[in-house]
Amino acid sequence: MEQLIPTREQAYDILTKYNKSDSLITHALSVEAVMLHFADILGEPEKEKWGIIGLLHDVDYEMYPEQHCLKAKELLTEHNLPEDYIHAVQSHGWGLCCDVEPIHTMEKVLFTIDELTGLIAATALLRPSKSILDLEVKSVKKKWKQKSFAAGVNREVIEQGAKMLGMELDYIIGETIKGMQSTAEAIGLKGQL
Repeated sequence: MEQLIPTREQAYDILTKYNKSDSLITHALSVEAVMLHFADILGEPEKEKWGIIGLLHDVDYEMYPEQHCLKAKELLTEHNLPEDYIHAVQSHGWGLCCDVEPIHTMEKVLFTIDELTGLIAATALLRPSKSILDLEVKSVKKKWKQKSFAAGVNREVIEQGAKMLGMELDYIIGETIKGMQSTAEAIGLKGQL
């Protein structure tokens, strides 16, 4: 059977076939926007691919949380997605729930920003404006140090990803905020601005 290079619409249909939770869909949209943003700033020619992989990265999470990143391979194979898309999706769980290592820059970005988008969203919601549009890196860094805040966010993974990318953490946080700002309304973080 022929492999499918999915359009954005096809990828969204695959995502929502397996995920009904608003919070998971919002997270997927956040990661998609940040992946598109990083593809832009890094001058990547396959920008749409970056976005689609960001959109699909948690395709198996709602229905198969105990098999996260493992079940994704099966689901995406059923939809005839190319092996490199599947590898990229799986690699964001490296060392956490699978042994597929992020090798390419795109995979390393996904590995790094996945957890970070959650911390940034939680920080934005605490602001008086409830908006990501006026969020600054220093606010995120302040919350970063409070281990009880967004305790489910694995800060070590983010740091490890930053090292793999050879990028400063503050830079990654800043660019992740910018990526999320581009889709603020869709992810419910426009707030009162």
